[in-house]
Amino acid sequence: MMMMMMMEWKWLRFIRMAVMLLVLEGCRWCTTDACLEHERIALLHLKPFFNYQNQLQSWVEVKGSDCCKWERVECNTTTRRLIQLSLNSTRWFDNMRYDTDNRNLNAWYLNTSMFLPFEELKSLYLRGNAISGNLENEGFGKLSSTLSNLEILDLRENYLNDSILLSLSELSSLRYLDLSYNRFERSSHPRGFQWLSRLTKLETLYLSGNSLKNSILLHMRNLSSLKTLSLSGNQLGGKLLHIQELNHLANLKYLDLSDNQIESISNKGLNNLSNLKYLDLSDNNIESISNQDGGRKLELTHLEELNLDGNLFNTSVFASLNKLSNLKSLSISDNQLKGSIDMKDLEAFINLRELDMRYNELKDLVIHQDSNVSSSLEEIYLDYSTLNTNILQSIGVFASLKTLSLYHCGLIGPLPNQGWCDLKNLEVLDVSNNALEGMLPRCFSNLTSLRVLDVSRNHFQIPLSFAPFANLSNLKALSINENKMVMEPSFYTSIPKFQLEVISLSKCITSQQLSRKVPTFLYYQYDLRYVDLSHNNLSGTLPTWLLENNTKLEELILKGNSFTGPLSLSSALISNVSSIDISENKLQGQIPTDLSNNQLYGKVPEELIAKGSLTILRLSNNNLSGNVVPVILSANWVQHLYLDGNNFSGEMTNVDVSTFEFPNSLQEIDLSNNKLHGKLPRWIGNASFLGRLAMSNNSFEGSIPMEFCKLNSLEFLDLSQNNLSGSIPSCFNPLNIEHVHLHGNRLRGPLSLAFYNSSSIVTLDLRGNNLTGSIPKWIYTLSSLSVLLLKDNHFHGKVPIELCKLHSLSIIDLSQNMFSGPIPSCLGNLSLPMQTKKILETGFYGPSIEEDETTRSMILNLGMDSYYPGSYFEEVIEFTTKSGFYSYKGDILSYMTGIDLSRNNLTGHIPPELGNLSEIHSLNLSHNKLTGVIPSSLSKLHQIESLDLSYNNLSGEIPNQLVELNSLEVFSVAFNNLSGSIPEPKAQFGTFIENSYQGNPFLCGVILHKSCSKTDSPSTISTVSEDKGEDGLIDTYDFCVSFLVSYVVVLLTIFVVLYINPHWRRAWFSLVGKCITTCRYSNVGNFLTYHIFKQCV
Repeated sequence: MMMMMMMEWKWLRFIRMAVMLLVLEGCRWCTTDACLEHERIALLHLKPFFNYQNQLQSWVEVKGSDCCKWERVECNTTTRRLIQLSLNSTRWFDNMRYDTDNRNLNAWYLNTSMFLPFEELKSLYLRGNAISGNLENEGFGKLSSTLSNLEILDLRENYLNDSILLSLSELSSLRYLDLSYNRFERSSHPRGFQWLSRLTKLETLYLSGNSLKNSILLHMRNLSSLKTLSLSGNQLGGKLLHIQELNHLANLKYLDLSDNQIESISNKGLNNLSNLKYLDLSDNNIESISNQDGGRKLELTHLEELNLDGNLFNTSVFASLNKLSNLKSLSISDNQLKGSIDMKDLEAFINLRELDMRYNELKDLVIHQDSNVSSSLEEIYLDYSTLNTNILQSIGVFASLKTLSLYHCGLIGPLPNQGWCDLKNLEVLDVSNNALEGMLPRCFSNLTSLRVLDVSRNHFQIPLSFAPFANLSNLKALSINENKMVMEPSFYTSIPKFQLEVISLSKCITSQQLSRKVPTFLYYQYDLRYVDLSHNNLSGTLPTWLLENNTKLEELILKGNSFTGPLSLSSALISNVSSIDISENKLQGQIPTDLSNNQLYGKVPEELIAKGSLTILRLSNNNLSGNVVPVILSANWVQHLYLDGNNFSGEMTNVDVSTFEFPNSLQEIDLSNNKLHGKLPRWIGNASFLGRLAMSNNSFEGSIPMEFCKLNSLEFLDLSQNNLSGSIPSCFNPLNIEHVHLHGNRLRGPLSLAFYNSSSIVTLDLRGNNLTGSIPKWIYTLSSLSVLLLKDNHFHGKVPIELCKLHSLSIIDLSQNMFSGPIPSCLGNLSLPMQTKKILETGFYGPSIEEDETTRSMILNLGMDSYYPGSYFEEVIEFTTKSGFYSYKGDILSYMTGIDLSRNNLTGHIPPELGNLSEIHSLNLSHNKLTGVIPSSLSKLHQIESLDLSYNNLSGEIPNQLVELNSLEVFSVAFNNLSGSIPEPKAQFGTFIENSYQGNPFLCGVILHKSCSKTDSPSTISTVSEDKGEDGLIDTYDFCVSFLVSYVVVLLTIFVVLYINPHWRRAWFSLVGKCITTCRYSNVGNFLTYHIFKQCV
């Protein structure tokens, strides 16, 4: 019986297992790894609206394609339903400047119904897409019933305003909402933010970068679930009385009120925020946290981080904060802390870990041995103070200290041998940009925990062996830029214990006696990610062994040395490198490329920059030669390619465009200053992402290809100093073009429609061509134009008044043309503003180290030493001023202003309105046909440095008020018809010599060695005779005219009378007959006749 029961039980168990297997197998057949078909189709419907420059290329219309594997899409791993959609900057390319008017041009209205098929959507990111709102009846409220799981909505950096708030308020499931950097201002829809109170589950709300006022705080009180609120960068100001409305937000943990105009804030409005952990009040105008609560101080018992940077606090602020017992981070940089800080004032902060007091006027930090703070403090930042080196002796009290930053603190002399050497836990030490000197003390080796060390820009003597650092086994990042390298004892052969990841050793070797080889300790380094050995005049062959030994190396900067020989880098060596800069060396030969068995058609072979991680390659200013085309076409990953200043030669046109795809990664190409010739390559028009292109100073000829009109992302173009001819293509007006340099070519014809309506253009340089016609009247459409250079062409006609509508203009050069007519008086209305837009934006960025966050943070701790330009392109403007030809770039360019109308055919008076150009630095009106007097209003040009009015027909006296021009360096009124005394030789006018006034015979003054006084007899006689001569000239002229007119009138009168009256005619002829027979000419008559004739002639 038992046996039968056991058998039945086994059979039942077997059947149950079989059923389970069948169920599982059935479930496997019921499910699929691909996304749902209707969601795939819905994504394809979205694609045309969010596919700027083909960013959604993986979204293919192939049946069965798994949309869960498409970029920017995330699905539930079980249901395969779409749960996250990231469409940030897919309509509006994120590399474009968000704050330009172009965003307005791309504004559009969203149809939210397109998201209805995604019923399980939890996260929707639409940041940076120039969305202005919703289509009518297609607002976000339409999603509320279907998308009941939507928790995260990111609408940051769009063009939204208050009208969208009602529809957003219907998304009741939202927990995270980002509306930062839109156009919300609480004016057109005053109740808009009241509607948001319906979002009862909302925990995070970002409203930064809008135009909200203080009253916005009234509408936050009902969002009781809020944990994070950011109102930074709005227009909150004054005493912020409504701050107490936030007391209703009992769950609030993060509050950001930074970057406003708040002047004071009451603790009464904050004390009830008992759960607040982070408070940011930075970048306001707060002097104190006012006490309006019956003597109570600020009591936020859970507050851990407080940011007060960029305000007006003084040292008394610590007393008002001493109830913040749980505070772990206090940042109060860039305030008005002055003099000495006693660490006893901070004793209440018993849990303080980080103290940041940078950018103040601190003179001393009084440290006590028994301080409560000393046991907990881990980070101290005192940069830009003025401290005594003795602080390093007392700072050893902070036994827990891990980071000490004393950048630019005025430290002088050698490092002490005690105090700071006791910081056994110190991991980051920055004493850069001081005046410390001598050898590093022996106790330096005690800092065994040190990971990041920056001693750059001091006067330390660093041994070539790097012996002082040898025992620092944890050292990972080291910067010793701009110190002095010295010889160490020859017996020192120890191998360092550290393995660096970052080394910055720039501008160090200064002694000619030292070996100019790469320091030997680098031979023992195998974990480097970032190496900067620039500007050391190192010699020998290129140290490729750095790449061989350090397979993780990503950034290699060797510029400004004397490395010689061929460039022998293989693609295997640089498989992980993202940036190499070996410019300004003495390398020779060709770029290593094996093209011996290939043509420029078909597949491009593996070579230096193909299929690697290299994003920046700079080989500028070497002696490299050969064909540059294969290098460009193989740059599959390179974004910035700089080959300028070499000997590359040949033509670039012999390429079959149909056989290759232009590398879409390339954003910058610099081929300037080479020996390239032939026609400009049409295939460059395929570079859809190309933003900056320089091909100047070559020998290109022919016309500018029409294909260049397709470069829609182009913002900088330099084709100057070539032999280009033909007209500028009328289609050339890229949407984002800012800087155009075409000078020094042979371009001809009128401007027609080239550049028409290019509202982004800042610099237009067409100097030295054969352009004709007049300046087109549509010039005013170039609303951002700041620099207009048309010098040395064949333009004619009047200077158009449309130039006066270009309110950004600061430099105008129309010289050496054939312009005629008067100078427009409205030019005096130009403000000639300081324009940072004239400078080509480069920016700085750190190495793209991808290894780990620790390595990146170490590089950041090295400051700007580890940063390099985001672009090596530089905007340079050439302008004639101060009797010379100058190049302007960088910050100087942004401040430079000037107008040059010289060498034309301009007539009329100098408009007095030009005296309103108070910011002008240079004004040149020379070599024209201007008449009239010099306006005294020019004395208001207080910034002017060069004023040239020479070679005109100006008359009258030089206004003596011009002596008020204290910045004037060059002044010329030579070769006019000026008279009278020259201005007093004082201030700047005391520096001008005779050449400034030559060619004006009626001017007088000490500098001209011609006295204007009437008391000295020799001078008086001379002056009187000169005056008489001038008056005699005028009287003689009047006499001749009067005599001739009278003579003709008398003759005509006699003729008419004799013709009409026969009696008088007979009497007249009778009289004439008698005179002929009886009269003789007297001597007096002969004399008078001769004198009259002589005077008239």
